[in-house]
Amino acid sequence: MAIWKAQRTLLIVGEGRHEEAFLNHLKQLYVSRGCGLSVTIKNARGKGALHVVKWTAGQAANADYDVVAALLDTDTDWNATTEKLAKSKKIQVLKSEPCFEAMMLRLIGRPAVGDAHILKRQFAPFVKNDATQRDHYASNFGSECLQSGRGKEPTIDALLKLFGNES
Repeated sequence: MAIWKAQRTLLIVGEGRHEEAFLNHLKQLYVSRGCGLSVTIKNARGKGALHVVKWTAGQAANADYDVVAALLDTDTDWNATTEKLAKSKKIQVLKSEPCFEAMMLRLIGRPAVGDAHILKRQFAPFVKNDATQRDHYASNFGSECLQSGRGKEPTIDALLKLFGNES
């Protein structure tokens, strides 16, 4: 007879396909079957921070999650109004400042300077020129890199805590 184990549920929404792939990479690294955590990852399909928060709120309304979070860029639509909406909907915002690629470049000790297009080009070689594939994060963004980057990037620390990695 199987023993029933209560699960903590987490909905985490990525702003776009790059964030979704990275979140799936984290899930593969840190969430094993039967660990007591059920993680649902979704993609808000871009369009700025306000859209991501509204889209996440809509998804959270469809099911009962213990924790709801959104990984989003702060370069478009991130302001006091968006932040207030996220708080009122109980969405934990994980900010990539100014964008996901900049955060990831800093994580591996690379300078993150320039606009989003330049940063995407600089980031591409570290994910085999396709940041939409979960497996492409493994070589440069393994658990050792993520653990050592916790102090540099508060968003990485918050993500790892959500995925059950407290230390």
